[in-house]
Amino acid sequence: MPSESECRMETQNTEYKTSVRQLFQAIRTAEAVVLGAGAGLSTSAGFTYSGERFQSLFADFIQRYGFSDMYSATFHQYPTDEEHWAYWSRHIWYNRYVPAPKPVYENLLKLLEGKDYFVITTNVDHQFQKAGFDKRRLFYTQGDYGLFQCATPCHRKTYDNEATVRRMMDEQKDMKIPTELIPHCPVCGGKMKVNLRTDETFVEDEGWHAASQRYADFLTRHRHGRVLYLDLGSGGNTPIIFKIPFIRMTMQNPNATYATVNLGEAFTVEEIKDRSIVIDDDIGEVIQLGMRN
Repeated sequence: MPSESECRMETQNTEYKTSVRQLFQAIRTAEAVVLGAGAGLSTSAGFTYSGERFQSLFADFIQRYGFSDMYSATFHQYPTDEEHWAYWSRHIWYNRYVPAPKPVYENLLKLLEGKDYFVITTNVDHQFQKAGFDKRRLFYTQGDYGLFQCATPCHRKTYDNEATVRRMMDEQKDMKIPTELIPHCPVCGGKMKVNLRTDETFVEDEGWHAASQRYADFLTRHRHGRVLYLDLGSGGNTPIIFKIPFIRMTMQNPNATYATVNLGEAFTVEEIKDRSIVIDDDIGEVIQLGMRN
Protein backbone atom coordinates (compact mmCIF):
# COMPACT_ATOMS: atom_id res chain seq x y z
CA MET A 1 0.00 0.00 0.00
CA PRO A 2 1.20 3.56 -0.71
CA SER A 3 2.36 5.51 2.31
CA GLU A 4 0.50 8.51 3.72
CA SER A 5 3.05 10.90 2.20
CA GLU A 6 2.75 9.21 -1.21
CA CYS A 7 -1.03 9.52 -1.08
CA ARG A 8 -0.74 13.17 -0.12
CA MET A 9 1.66 13.83 -3.01
CA GLU A 10 -0.66 12.08 -5.44
CA THR A 11 -3.60 14.15 -4.23
CA GLN A 12 -1.61 17.37 -4.57
CA ASN A 13 -0.51 16.38 -8.09
CA THR A 14 -4.12 15.67 -9.10
CA GLU A 15 -5.29 19.01 -7.68
CA TYR A 16 -2.46 20.79 -9.49
CA LYS A 17 -3.34 19.28 -12.88
CA THR A 18 -7.00 20.08 -12.28
CA SER A 19 -6.12 23.73 -11.59
CA VAL A 20 -4.07 23.94 -14.79
CA ARG A 21 -6.96 22.51 -16.82
CA GLN A 22 -9.32 24.99 -15.18
CA LEU A 23 -6.99 27.86 -16.08
CA PHE A 24 -6.82 26.93 -19.74
CA GLN A 25 -10.57 26.37 -19.87
CA ALA A 26 -11.09 29.81 -18.33
CA ILE A 27 -8.86 31.35 -21.01
CA ARG A 28 -10.70 29.55 -23.82
CA THR A 29 -14.17 30.56 -22.61
CA ALA A 30 -13.41 34.14 -21.52
CA GLU A 31 -14.92 36.97 -23.52
CA ALA A 32 -12.00 39.14 -22.45
CA VAL A 33 -8.70 38.55 -20.66
CA VAL A 34 -7.15 41.26 -18.49
CA LEU A 35 -3.57 40.18 -17.92
CA GLY A 36 -1.46 41.58 -15.11
CA ALA A 37 2.23 40.72 -15.32
CA GLY A 38 4.74 41.08 -12.50
CA ALA A 39 8.35 40.17 -11.86
CA GLY A 40 7.59 36.47 -11.58
CA LEU A 41 6.83 36.31 -15.30
CA SER A 42 10.22 37.65 -16.35
CA THR A 43 11.94 35.49 -13.74
CA SER A 44 10.27 32.49 -15.33
CA ALA A 45 11.58 33.64 -18.72
CA GLY A 46 15.13 33.53 -17.33
CA PHE A 47 15.69 37.14 -16.29
CA THR A 48 16.99 36.19 -12.87
CA TYR A 49 18.66 38.97 -10.89
CA SER A 50 20.84 36.83 -8.66
CA GLY A 51 22.73 33.56 -8.70
CA GLU A 52 24.76 32.26 -11.62
CA ARG A 53 23.44 34.77 -14.18
CA PHE A 54 24.32 37.74 -11.99
CA GLN A 55 27.72 36.30 -11.12
CA SER A 56 28.65 35.69 -14.76
CA LEU A 57 27.57 39.16 -15.98
CA PHE A 58 28.78 41.32 -13.08
CA ALA A 59 31.77 39.49 -11.58
CA ASP A 60 33.85 42.69 -11.49
CA PHE A 61 31.19 44.70 -9.66
CA ILE A 62 30.60 41.82 -7.24
CA GLN A 63 34.30 41.58 -6.48
CA ARG A 64 34.61 45.32 -5.81
CA TYR A 65 31.38 45.96 -3.92
CA GLY A 66 30.16 42.59 -2.69
CA PHE A 67 26.76 42.91 -4.39
CA SER A 68 24.35 40.02 -3.89
CA ASP A 69 21.98 40.76 -6.78
CA MET A 70 21.30 43.15 -9.67
CA TYR A 71 18.40 44.87 -7.95
CA SER A 72 20.30 46.06 -4.90
CA ALA A 73 23.22 47.09 -7.15
CA THR A 74 20.99 49.63 -8.91
CA PHE A 75 20.65 51.60 -5.65
CA HIS A 76 24.39 51.85 -5.00
CA GLN A 77 25.88 55.35 -5.05
CA TYR A 78 28.77 54.90 -7.46
CA PRO A 79 31.74 57.25 -6.99
CA THR A 80 31.62 58.61 -10.56
CA ASP A 81 29.07 59.00 -13.36
CA GLU A 82 31.39 56.94 -15.56
CA GLU A 83 31.09 53.96 -13.20
CA HIS A 84 27.38 54.56 -12.59
CA TRP A 85 26.65 54.27 -16.30
CA ALA A 86 29.02 51.31 -16.74
CA TYR A 87 26.85 49.38 -14.32
CA TRP A 88 23.55 50.68 -15.61
CA SER A 89 24.33 50.16 -19.30
CA ARG A 90 25.23 46.54 -18.59
CA HIS A 91 22.10 46.10 -16.48
CA ILE A 92 19.90 47.59 -19.21
CA TRP A 93 21.57 45.67 -22.01
CA TYR A 94 21.17 42.22 -20.49
CA ASN A 95 17.66 42.82 -19.13
CA ARG A 96 16.18 44.78 -22.04
CA TYR A 97 17.96 44.23 -25.33
CA VAL A 98 19.28 40.66 -25.05
CA PRO A 99 16.61 38.03 -25.88
CA ALA A 100 14.99 36.22 -22.96
CA PRO A 101 16.68 32.88 -22.19
CA LYS A 102 13.33 31.03 -22.25
CA PRO A 103 10.34 31.46 -24.64
CA VAL A 104 7.78 32.12 -21.88
CA TYR A 105 6.48 35.36 -23.39
CA GLU A 106 6.22 33.81 -26.87
CA ASN A 107 4.24 30.86 -25.45
CA LEU A 108 1.98 33.25 -23.56
CA LEU A 109 1.22 35.07 -26.81
CA LYS A 110 0.25 31.76 -28.43
CA LEU A 111 -2.02 31.06 -25.48
CA LEU A 112 -3.85 34.36 -26.00
CA GLU A 113 -4.11 34.05 -29.79
CA GLY A 114 -7.55 35.15 -30.96
CA LYS A 115 -8.57 36.53 -27.55
CA ASP A 116 -9.63 40.06 -26.72
CA TYR A 117 -6.93 40.90 -24.18
CA PHE A 118 -5.10 43.78 -22.55
CA VAL A 119 -1.86 43.70 -20.55
CA ILE A 120 -0.92 45.86 -17.59
CA THR A 121 2.59 45.20 -16.31
CA THR A 122 5.02 46.42 -13.70
CA ASN A 123 7.88 44.86 -15.65
CA VAL A 124 10.24 47.29 -17.39
CA ASP A 125 12.10 44.90 -19.70
CA HIS A 126 9.94 45.33 -22.85
CA GLN A 127 9.56 41.58 -23.30
CA PHE A 128 5.91 41.70 -24.37
CA GLN A 129 6.69 43.74 -27.48
CA LYS A 130 9.82 41.72 -28.20
CA ALA A 131 7.64 38.58 -28.18
CA GLY A 132 5.19 40.12 -30.65
CA PHE A 133 2.36 41.42 -28.47
CA ASP A 134 0.35 44.30 -29.95
CA LYS A 135 1.83 47.44 -28.36
CA ARG A 136 -1.63 49.07 -28.31
CA ARG A 137 -2.72 46.37 -25.87
CA LEU A 138 0.12 47.05 -23.41
CA PHE A 139 0.45 49.43 -20.48
CA TYR A 140 3.89 49.64 -18.87
CA THR A 141 3.02 51.39 -15.62
CA GLN A 142 6.50 51.58 -14.08
CA GLY A 143 8.61 52.68 -17.05
CA ASP A 144 11.00 51.06 -19.50
CA TYR A 145 14.70 50.21 -19.31
CA GLY A 146 14.89 51.32 -22.94
CA LEU A 147 14.09 54.97 -22.19
CA PHE A 148 16.05 57.87 -20.70
CA GLN A 149 14.51 60.97 -19.13
CA CYS A 150 15.75 64.18 -17.60
CA ALA A 151 16.63 63.43 -13.97
CA THR A 152 15.10 66.68 -12.67
CA PRO A 153 12.86 66.40 -14.80
CA CYS A 154 12.74 69.72 -16.62
CA HIS A 155 10.23 68.39 -19.19
CA ARG A 156 7.89 65.41 -19.63
CA LYS A 157 9.52 63.51 -22.47
CA THR A 158 11.47 60.25 -22.78
CA TYR A 159 14.21 59.19 -25.20
CA ASP A 160 15.12 55.83 -26.73
CA ASN A 161 18.50 54.71 -25.42
CA GLU A 162 19.48 51.62 -27.41
CA ALA A 163 22.22 53.26 -29.49
CA THR A 164 23.70 55.01 -26.45
CA VAL A 165 23.59 51.90 -24.27
CA ARG A 166 25.19 49.84 -27.04
CA ARG A 167 28.12 52.29 -27.21
CA MET A 168 28.46 52.26 -23.43
CA MET A 169 28.66 48.47 -23.55
CA ASP A 170 31.18 48.42 -26.38
CA GLU A 171 33.46 51.09 -24.96
CA GLN A 172 33.44 50.53 -21.19
CA LYS A 173 36.73 49.51 -19.59
CA ASP A 174 37.69 48.91 -15.97
CA MET A 175 34.04 49.37 -14.92
CA LYS A 176 33.81 52.85 -16.47
CA ILE A 177 32.42 54.33 -19.67
CA PRO A 178 34.16 57.17 -21.56
CA THR A 179 33.20 60.54 -20.09
CA GLU A 180 31.81 61.75 -23.41
CA LEU A 181 29.15 59.00 -23.32
CA ILE A 182 27.54 60.23 -20.10
CA PRO A 183 24.00 61.23 -21.17
CA HIS A 184 22.81 64.80 -20.65
CA CYS A 185 19.34 66.28 -20.98
CA PRO A 186 18.93 67.89 -24.44
CA VAL A 187 16.83 70.69 -22.89
CA CYS A 188 18.52 71.75 -19.64
CA GLY A 189 21.88 70.03 -20.04
CA GLY A 190 21.52 68.31 -16.66
CA LYS A 191 21.80 64.64 -15.80
CA MET A 192 19.68 61.95 -17.39
CA LYS A 193 18.41 58.77 -15.76
CA VAL A 194 16.51 55.64 -16.72
CA ASN A 195 12.74 56.06 -17.01
CA LEU A 196 11.79 53.99 -13.94
CA ARG A 197 9.24 54.76 -11.26
CA THR A 198 11.46 55.07 -8.20
CA ASP A 199 10.29 58.46 -6.90
CA GLU A 200 8.26 61.54 -7.83
CA THR A 201 10.62 62.45 -10.69
CA PHE A 202 9.32 59.59 -12.87
CA VAL A 203 8.16 60.95 -16.23
CA GLU A 204 4.75 59.82 -17.43
CA ASP A 205 5.12 60.89 -21.05
CA GLU A 206 2.54 61.13 -23.82
CA GLY A 207 2.84 57.45 -24.64
CA TRP A 208 2.34 56.48 -21.00
CA HIS A 209 -0.87 58.48 -20.74
CA ALA A 210 -2.20 57.11 -24.04
CA ALA A 211 -1.61 53.53 -22.85
CA SER A 212 -3.23 54.32 -19.50
CA GLN A 213 -6.34 55.59 -21.28
CA ARG A 214 -6.54 52.53 -23.53
CA TYR A 215 -6.35 50.30 -20.46
CA ALA A 216 -9.09 52.27 -18.70
CA ASP A 217 -11.28 52.07 -21.82
CA PHE A 218 -10.76 48.29 -22.02
CA LEU A 219 -11.80 47.84 -18.39
CA THR A 220 -14.89 49.96 -18.95
CA ARG A 221 -15.94 47.92 -22.00
CA HIS A 222 -15.56 44.69 -20.05
CA ARG A 223 -17.10 45.46 -16.69
CA HIS A 224 -19.59 42.63 -17.19
CA GLY A 225 -19.62 39.21 -18.82
CA ARG A 226 -17.09 36.38 -18.72
CA VAL A 227 -13.91 38.27 -17.91
CA LEU A 228 -10.75 36.51 -16.80
CA TYR A 229 -8.44 38.57 -14.60
CA LEU A 230 -5.16 36.73 -15.07
CA ASP A 231 -2.44 37.60 -12.55
CA LEU A 232 0.96 36.27 -13.60
CA GLY A 233 3.87 36.81 -11.27
CA SER A 234 2.69 39.61 -9.00
CA GLY A 235 4.54 39.81 -5.71
CA GLY A 236 4.21 41.82 -2.55
CA ASN A 237 5.97 45.00 -3.73
CA THR A 238 3.24 46.64 -5.80
CA PRO A 239 -0.07 44.75 -5.32
CA ILE A 240 -2.01 47.99 -5.75
CA ILE A 241 -1.10 48.15 -9.46
CA PHE A 242 -3.21 45.20 -10.58
CA LYS A 243 -3.54 42.37 -8.03
CA ILE A 244 -5.85 44.22 -5.64
CA PRO A 245 -7.84 45.86 -8.48
CA PHE A 246 -8.24 42.44 -10.17
CA ILE A 247 -9.63 40.96 -6.96
CA ARG A 248 -11.97 43.92 -6.47
CA MET A 249 -13.25 43.77 -10.07
CA THR A 250 -13.86 40.03 -9.72
CA MET A 251 -15.95 40.71 -6.62
CA GLN A 252 -18.02 43.25 -8.55
CA ASN A 253 -18.68 40.97 -11.54
CA PRO A 254 -20.32 37.62 -10.66
CA ASN A 255 -19.39 36.23 -14.09
CA ALA A 256 -15.67 37.02 -13.70
CA THR A 257 -12.85 34.66 -12.74
CA TYR A 258 -9.61 35.56 -10.99
CA ALA A 259 -6.58 33.37 -11.75
CA THR A 260 -3.09 33.73 -10.34
CA VAL A 261 0.10 31.85 -11.15
CA ASN A 262 3.32 32.58 -9.29
CA LEU A 263 5.96 30.44 -7.67
CA GLY A 264 5.77 30.97 -3.92
CA GLU A 265 3.38 33.96 -3.95
CA ALA A 266 0.06 32.76 -5.40
CA PHE A 267 -3.02 33.49 -3.31
CA THR A 268 -6.57 34.80 -3.45
CA VAL A 269 -9.10 36.05 -0.88
CA GLU A 270 -11.95 34.18 0.76
CA GLU A 271 -14.66 36.35 -0.84
CA ILE A 272 -13.90 35.04 -4.35
CA LYS A 273 -12.36 31.68 -3.51
CA ASP A 274 -15.03 29.82 -5.47
CA ARG A 275 -14.21 31.87 -8.58
CA SER A 276 -10.45 31.77 -8.24
CA ILE A 277 -7.77 29.56 -9.75
CA VAL A 278 -4.58 29.57 -7.70
CA ILE A 279 -1.44 27.85 -8.99
CA ASP A 280 1.78 28.00 -6.98
CA ASP A 281 4.35 27.10 -9.62
CA ASP A 282 6.71 28.44 -12.27
CA ILE A 283 4.65 30.30 -14.88
CA GLY A 284 6.53 28.91 -17.86
CA GLU A 285 6.08 25.35 -16.64
CA VAL A 286 2.35 25.88 -16.18
CA ILE A 287 1.96 27.31 -19.70
CA GLN A 288 3.89 24.41 -21.24
CA LEU A 289 1.86 21.82 -19.32
CA GLY A 290 -1.40 23.41 -20.38
CA MET A 291 -0.35 23.62 -24.02
CA ARG A 292 0.57 19.92 -24.02
CA ASN A 293 -2.85 18.86 -22.69
